[in-house]
Amino acid sequence: MSTSSRPSVYEVLDDRFQTGRCTHGDEQLERLYENCRWAEGPLYLPAWRQLLWSDIPNDRMLRWDETTGAVSVFRAPAGHSNGNTLDGEGRLISCEQGNRRVTRTEHDGTITVLADRFDGKRLNSPNDAVVHSDGTIWFSDPDFGITSDYEGHCADSEIGACHVYRVDPATGTVALAADGFNGPNGLVLSPDEQQLYVSDTRAGHIRVFDVREGGSLSDGTVFAEATDGESRFDNIRFDNQGRLWAAAMFGGVHCYDRDGTRIGRLRVPEAVSNIAFGGPKNNRLFITATTTLYSLVMSVTGAPRIRRTR
Repeated sequence: MSTSSRPSVYEVLDDRFQTGRCTHGDEQLERLYENCRWAEGPLYLPAWRQLLWSDIPNDRMLRWDETTGAVSVFRAPAGHSNGNTLDGEGRLISCEQGNRRVTRTEHDGTITVLADRFDGKRLNSPNDAVVHSDGTIWFSDPDFGITSDYEGHCADSEIGACHVYRVDPATGTVALAADGFNGPNGLVLSPDEQQLYVSDTRAGHIRVFDVREGGSLSDGTVFAEATDGESRFDNIRFDNQGRLWAAAMFGGVHCYDRDGTRIGRLRVPEAVSNIAFGGPKNNRLFITATTTLYSLVMSVTGAPRIRRTR
């Protein structure tokens, strides 16, 4: 079948999706790897031109080399890791659902535990994390990894609720940052670091919080809601024009303009879990979807990748 006979990966829902040149990249997804059980947590490493991601049920992290296309195991076991990010010094921050903790991989390969308890109680199953330029780390803590043995270890919640927490960069103290969630999932800071966006998978919406002095958050408001019956928001990422891109499970990848209007969608043949911008120009969108790692070279550029510690 020729490429021209297949529908485009882009679905235009608002003229801004075209006028913003969101549809001028590759016409079809590129399949990079397809032997996962449930893939999540893509993270591009610019210095190495590699992508790390998590294969949660198989309890491993995988590594794709952009220069050769080779895929290898980065870490196994991996604590049923989910979301991954980098701090201002280029160190790997991972949310380990199975170990119920957030860790940092040091430059020498040793692992430092950043958070595993709140008020003396074990965390549920940390899911995603984001790092501010001042070193503050926020992370989501739903119960996805303790509801069964598929993506972690079945257990009761010691906290009894699902929250977003903050790790103080000076003291390492874990504090409650925001509550009122059903299933907090993906996190992203706005490019100017003035807002924190949090997807709530079970509630079907994305909330936005103002970041206050000292790292505390406002009460939060709803930025976008899933209204099509298919979308279940997972992780979220900004491009450099301030548009928000959301992994939306069976709804593909959604694109929202700054005012919260959904202006377009990327069609993906599997349930989408996570997305990440990468590549030398930061214009290659990596998509983890069920068993597969896809990519799409776009005319859109991701927001800056690493925020240097102030």
